[in-house]
Amino acid sequence: MKSYVVEGDSGVEVTVDARLWKIRPYIACAVVEGVEVTDVMIRQVMRLQDKMDETYGRQRRRTSIGLYDFDLVTPPLRYRVAKPREVKFVPLEFEEELTLEEILERHPKGVEYGHLVRHHPVWPIFMDSADKVLSFPPIINSNDLGRITEKTRNILVEVTGTSFETVLNTLMNVTLALADRGGRIRSAKIHYPYEGFEDVVTPRLETRRLTIDLKYIRRVLGLDLKPLEVKEMLERARYGVLGVEGSRVEVEVPCYRIDVMHPIDVVEDIAIAYDYNRIEPRWPRLPTVGSKAPACKLREAVREVMVGLGFQEVLSFTMSNPESLYGKMNLNPEPESIVEVENPRIQYFTCLRNWLLPSLMEFLSRNVHVEYPQRVFEVGYCIVRDEEAENMTRDVEKLACVTTHSNANFAEAKAVLDALLTSLSIQYEIEETEHGSFIDGRAGKITAEGREVGLIGEIHPQVLENWKLRNPASAIEINLDEIRMLL
Repeated sequence: MKSYVVEGDSGVEVTVDARLWKIRPYIACAVVEGVEVTDVMIRQVMRLQDKMDETYGRQRRRTSIGLYDFDLVTPPLRYRVAKPREVKFVPLEFEEELTLEEILERHPKGVEYGHLVRHHPVWPIFMDSADKVLSFPPIINSNDLGRITEKTRNILVEVTGTSFETVLNTLMNVTLALADRGGRIRSAKIHYPYEGFEDVVTPRLETRRLTIDLKYIRRVLGLDLKPLEVKEMLERARYGVLGVEGSRVEVEVPCYRIDVMHPIDVVEDIAIAYDYNRIEPRWPRLPTVGSKAPACKLREAVREVMVGLGFQEVLSFTMSNPESLYGKMNLNPEPESIVEVENPRIQYFTCLRNWLLPSLMEFLSRNVHVEYPQRVFEVGYCIVRDEEAENMTRDVEKLACVTTHSNANFAEAKAVLDALLTSLSIQYEIEETEHGSFIDGRAGKITAEGREVGLIGEIHPQVLENWKLRNPASAIEINLDEIRMLL
């Protein structure tokens, strides 16, 4: 197994500003000395950097990478914040100084990734002790310190991000890629101000140990492999084998194998080393039969009931705009509850819908010339904000239906609701509520087993006027995710 070591301290220390905690809190650095830099090598490393930023770094949201000519940098370094117009520097591939705000407006990378920082009052900046800007993470490097040329011999690697573990893994992989090209790895010390964080020395190149039972390997692969065969295949897959005792194999996992999270990952590498083509396929003793997911079953059941009740299904866009979601629905805007598009190309599509009823009202407004009564429904996804989710949003599947004709009323909507939930064997209650989209006294909150599952009511005359509808209407909107929890 090829091993990598840190050959001493680079002398680089990085101080982190506490105000970065809610912006982009983590940074890790390393210095790689004596790298033979060629034009081909630069292109290879740039491709690696771009690929890791886009994939493992989630388009620079989780991590972004910066490379600098270390001989031009004056340690110690500072990872701090700056106001949008406070700092000026020449960004990569430019010849004039720009403020951070101007970079987001004029530089291609600023336009592409500006949404990662724009909503914060202050933005990350990486500087040395001579007050020279190294980079504006995660947007762009400076054109002097942040440019690698064929004259560069010593490279400073920096990774910033929102996940500490991901930052460390990214730094390790980029550092090892440079070490494979003849470089010597030197460490850096990061001074974190956060509670519970101690000073961190990076990069971390420690290997890990896994103990795997030979019986487990044989059972998964269906092969009667001998201990020496397993050892040979593990070494071929670039693992270290520390010993074989009885039926247990102690494996050393290289530091760069961040994809190895479970013994099954090692077994997969054994299978690859053995050659999949040599493994004879067998019919399973216990054949299994696939089935529909619970969400799919509920979706189909709901559609079948609604069609049986005389409703026509429609399919509308997930994208919408605040005017449709709030203004025309007689509601006060709630910008904090919708997911907006940073740079919308169409004024009508500036956010993602968080409920279905406006989509149906728009459909009806485009079909006022069609014969009445009109009964339409939609089963679709709405997107709501969720601070605990990885991407800060969550998809919610909902059902909405609207009936419109000269005599449409609450009783008709309740009859539809009763037929639908009875078919699903769900007992429910309706509690009177106030809602701007419905007439006062004719709006209700639908609850089942203590859960709020939807709304029902007669559409408010102002809403009908806003959508230019000529007849009364009654509507229902139900959260199918909540319904599924009751089944």
